[in-house]
Amino acid sequence: MTYLRAVLCAALSLFWQVDQASADDITLIARDGSITLSGTLIGYDGAFYRIETDYGILTVDGSGVSCDGPGCPSLGPFVADLVISGSQNLGAVLLPALVEGFALRQGYALKREEQPGPSIFYTLYEGDSGQEAARVTIHLTSSGEGFADLLGHEADMVLSQREVSSRERVMAYEAGMGDLRSHRQARVLALDGLVPVVSPGNPVRRMSMSQLAAIYAGKITNWKALGGEDAPITAYLLTENTGFTAVFEKKVISAQGVRLAKNVIRLPDNAELLDAVSRDPFGIGITPFTNVGSGEIVQLSGRCGFGVDATPLAIKAEDYPLTTPTYLYLPERRMPQFGREFLNYLRSDAAQLVTRRAGFVDQAISDVPLSHQGDRLANAIAQAGPEVTLSDLQRLSAFVTRQHRLSLTFRFEGGSTYLDAPSRSNVTLLARAFEAGRFDGKQLSFVGFSDGQGGAAANLKLARKRADAVRRAVLAQVEGFDPERVTILTEAFGEALPMACDENAWGRGVNRRVEVWVNGPG
Repeated sequence: MTYLRAVLCAALSLFWQVDQASADDITLIARDGSITLSGTLIGYDGAFYRIETDYGILTVDGSGVSCDGPGCPSLGPFVADLVISGSQNLGAVLLPALVEGFALRQGYALKREEQPGPSIFYTLYEGDSGQEAARVTIHLTSSGEGFADLLGHEADMVLSQREVSSRERVMAYEAGMGDLRSHRQARVLALDGLVPVVSPGNPVRRMSMSQLAAIYAGKITNWKALGGEDAPITAYLLTENTGFTAVFEKKVISAQGVRLAKNVIRLPDNAELLDAVSRDPFGIGITPFTNVGSGEIVQLSGRCGFGVDATPLAIKAEDYPLTTPTYLYLPERRMPQFGREFLNYLRSDAAQLVTRRAGFVDQAISDVPLSHQGDRLANAIAQAGPEVTLSDLQRLSAFVTRQHRLSLTFRFEGGSTYLDAPSRSNVTLLARAFEAGRFDGKQLSFVGFSDGQGGAAANLKLARKRADAVRRAVLAQVEGFDPERVTILTEAFGEALPMACDENAWGRGVNRRVEVWVNGPG
């Protein structure tokens, strides 16, 4: 019995030593020996250690300490290791194109491997020496799993087809990862749009947002109600938490105050959805603009607004009502130099070209031709009420014929003056354009618009305040800029140019916006 107890004690002692080694796998010791920190190594970027300690997660400058323990990184040439997890659609197509474009631009040799999981694994080598420089792993999961990997320290960045949820945001903050909604931690990677598609033989090519919601709520069940054949409607949608499903349910179903019908057919991936719609003459599905297959896109319109076709320019300017940004989220921590260079590349003109070639809508600032404003002006005249006078419309018409609009629209989160996520990204894009001298010698106007709730005079004043808020946000991010190079103005037209109906919160949110117009050659 004594022998058995001794063996058991020895085994427990060995287990404790192994467990302690894995829990406190490194010790950082100051050069003069005055400070010692023990903990679990989370990351090393070639210059700084990130370790989890009893004091929380700390970042320690490697030049001032020595490392001891089984978790200490090799002191040979540093190889950056970047792990990105999230949306399968973005991870399989867009991100690989951007990684390969970055490698080409930086002169890296590249090796790509497909791995189970599924994952895509890249090894980048210095072009001249052949020395391994970086490894990039792309886990093809989902937006939700990407955030879970980030919180579990299993990913450095998240690819997401939706905004971070309140719960995920709180968990990340509590884990010491900062505020994932800040402009430094949330990047709009590219733009897309949600479009209703029908089979090529279906004659219905236009419907309102409320009609679309009614179809998926089971309130409109026959195509005859939409001007089509006397036939039952079959509605298809991706399974819950897949692709842009959460965005559709928020922007269309919840925004119209209805619930998703139980008889909506849910499918696991977009390929199956498109196949089902193509084979069903009375089916309708919701799919990304960048992947419509052989389906016919149905134009979305509103009773109080004109129809807007889903086009790259309409999506980029956010005129299309179901524009859906795609996001890259990263924690508030120091990235290795390779990671920082990659993030800078993502905002470059070269990356925007790669994004377009990959089939997504890029964020490069474009001019919106005056011809594209015709329908908007016609709609403004049609919807003008007693508080929008002829002189208001004449002032609006005179303004837009002297200027050209940029493909940047700024909107605010509901009930606040806080810019939404795409707008925060647009602030950075416009600031960089100022720094690059794109508007030197020109006059640039931030133009505010409002919804139609309340009095016209108050709405005009509020629209001007929003325009000024966006102007200040952009200039606050500009570095090394001489304000004498550009004439910057604010203008407002209040409720004179609606984009959607004011009858619900979604429509009012669409109408509350700030546009950017330039007087001078495009």
